[in-house]
Amino acid sequence: MTTKSAAAAARATVYGYPRQGRGRELKKAVEGYWKGRVSAAALHATAAELRRSNWQELAAAGVDEVPTGDFSYYDHVLDASVMVGAVPERHRAAVAADALDGYFAMARGTQDVAPLEMTKWFDTNYHYLVPELGPDSVFTADSTKQVAEVTEALALGLTPRPVLVGPVTYLLLAKPAPGVAADFDPLTLLDRLLPVYAEVLADLRAAGAAWVQLDEPALVQDRTSAELNAADRAYRVLGTLADRPKLLVASYFGRLGAALPTLAAAPVDGLALDFTESAAANLDALAAVGGLTGKRLVAGVVNGRNIWANDLEKSLATLGTLLGLADHVDVAASCSLLHVPLDAALERDVDPQILRWLSFARQKVAEVVALAKGLALGTDAITAELTANRAALASRATSPITRDPAVRARAEAVTDADARRSRPYRERTVAQRERLGLPLLPTTTIGSFPQTDELRVARADLRAGRIDTAGYEERIRAEIAEVLSFQEKTGLDVLVHGEPERNDMVQYFAEQLTGYLATQHGWVQSYGTRYVRPPILAGDISRPEPMTVRWTTYAQSLTDRPVKGMLTGPVTMLAWSFVRDDQPLGDTARQVALALRDEVDDLEAAGTSVIQVDEPALRETLPLRAADRPAYLAWATEAFRLTTGGVAPGTQIHTHMCYAEFGDIVQAIDDLDADVISLEATRSHMQVAGELASHGYPREAGPGVWDIHSPRVPSVEEAAALLRTGLEGIPAERLWVNPDCGLKTRGWAETRASLEHLVAAARTVRAELRPS
Repeated sequence: MTTKSAAAAARATVYGYPRQGRGRELKKAVEGYWKGRVSAAALHATAAELRRSNWQELAAAGVDEVPTGDFSYYDHVLDASVMVGAVPERHRAAVAADALDGYFAMARGTQDVAPLEMTKWFDTNYHYLVPELGPDSVFTADSTKQVAEVTEALALGLTPRPVLVGPVTYLLLAKPAPGVAADFDPLTLLDRLLPVYAEVLADLRAAGAAWVQLDEPALVQDRTSAELNAADRAYRVLGTLADRPKLLVASYFGRLGAALPTLAAAPVDGLALDFTESAAANLDALAAVGGLTGKRLVAGVVNGRNIWANDLEKSLATLGTLLGLADHVDVAASCSLLHVPLDAALERDVDPQILRWLSFARQKVAEVVALAKGLALGTDAITAELTANRAALASRATSPITRDPAVRARAEAVTDADARRSRPYRERTVAQRERLGLPLLPTTTIGSFPQTDELRVARADLRAGRIDTAGYEERIRAEIAEVLSFQEKTGLDVLVHGEPERNDMVQYFAEQLTGYLATQHGWVQSYGTRYVRPPILAGDISRPEPMTVRWTTYAQSLTDRPVKGMLTGPVTMLAWSFVRDDQPLGDTARQVALALRDEVDDLEAAGTSVIQVDEPALRETLPLRAADRPAYLAWATEAFRLTTGGVAPGTQIHTHMCYAEFGDIVQAIDDLDADVISLEATRSHMQVAGELASHGYPREAGPGVWDIHSPRVPSVEEAAALLRTGLEGIPAERLWVNPDCGLKTRGWAETRASLEHLVAAARTVRAELRPS
């Protein structure tokens, strides 16, 4: 092997691309299909056109292999479940009757059948559908989707590389199916699953795929010897198949650690590794195992998860080092570009100076292609790209936008006392119960109510100048009044104003804080057809004026029942934004917390007795390696307490978390010192109630009894049964009754029925608790 030959072989590739289209065509087509306005044939045609457009765009940009199989109508892990025949028993009839409708039933549920559980994809804000497996699970290969996409790409004259969830990660992501013992380990099914993967690989080779990528991101987490042995067995089996394409095993989101020697020694043809700053240890680890002799290395040197322009010279230096560690070095983004918006060039309202700092999916592809060219041909071949890149990086580093001395001075002056309530919970709860006068098992919602078409039209009309501010605000007042009236009639105990004025729980606040930038077209998939526009945290953060006080106090003026003030917490403001990478995250979190503290204090001063500071991203942002977690949790919990620490004992602080695995952060939840926490619990069958009980969690909690990510309406008895399960872990005097999450994405009809059932369930169980 020579450095020259390794460099000459350098190719550009990516692991995946945004699915939605420039105008979110996929979202519109899928939702149109659900509503009966779009036929299955039209939906398939839209999907095929989006795939064609993506692949041709990538090829035209200089990408040598295009990813296939990463495109999905809902979720790529759900696609993997279909590929291996892991369809839950309760969905098999629907899948047999109509494969497409059955697929969406697994994702969303039906009125009679619950969907698969949904949770976060590692430490991202993308949600995947959790496979359900048991000792009786039988796998059968169905490579229809994967083969069809390879055939499509080949027909366009392109070189496809199918991307599949690897067998080890698939099993490590799975959970025991309902009715299966909780200690069942899906990884015990590996030997049953591998022949199915072998059949899929053979089908893909027959279809014309020269390479197949098997994604194993679970191996960047801490893994036991048994799990590493399973990975070794899996790739020795798959690597020695006689009838297979070349195999590229991909890891991302961090350093591979102990799994690297296993994969380096496996009889596969290449490895794809993350070499961004957060995974720089992969370079040393690769050197320690002697490199990848005889193997292809795909080097993820462009950050696929954030939107800042790559430092091309720094990446070239990393690539240069890697040339001595593998026979072939190719260039890629660190992970699928699913996690970033499509194209920064669409942002017409962003200052052109700042726009140079940004790199969305299309710009990242250009960076990958430039780096591959520079690696293969030398830096003289990319002189223009390097010159522009240096100028952009220098512009950002010296911009006054990024630094505010007053904000930094305030953050540096924070003391430990600032992040502590003045009284412990046992004293606060007495004051709060006396002030609020709530019944046993109090009922509430998480905050948002349905965002109707009328609200979206009003917001668009305001932006377009078709109505003035007065007309828009009159519409908001009417919506708040309607939401309050409904809650009172339904019998909810702690009310919300419904958030009709908010576009998104992060973007709404970001638009009112200094240091943030908003986009118009920066859509990123969160789950299914749910897309968000993460704001860009570019500079130091402060709050010029109150953000929520006006509408909260207006809502409180319409009712005698307590109305919650609703804020998004500092960790979630970071996690669901594209955060600056030029200072420690903890420093940025402290700045955001101080800005939010001003809002909390103003809400309290206006008479708000209950204030909810949502932190759904606390678990999501937890580092994948246990050794990295204590430092993160220290600044994350401090940021929350700094936000809420200034209120009086009688002011009740709530927080909310959803769609994550909570068991390994129960101590952190405790450390937040919130008076009440509401948590997603429906799809996981109240698992979190037992986790809180095992920890001895001393405060109040509301594990959800209505899965709001499904269109089905829970019955009164279903909600009551969940409450009774919750009572096994949480005493009645500390148990709240609420949905899993906010109601923004739901329709009014299902919202009315479901909340009426929720209140009725609370009354039923409340009556059961009263002495006879």
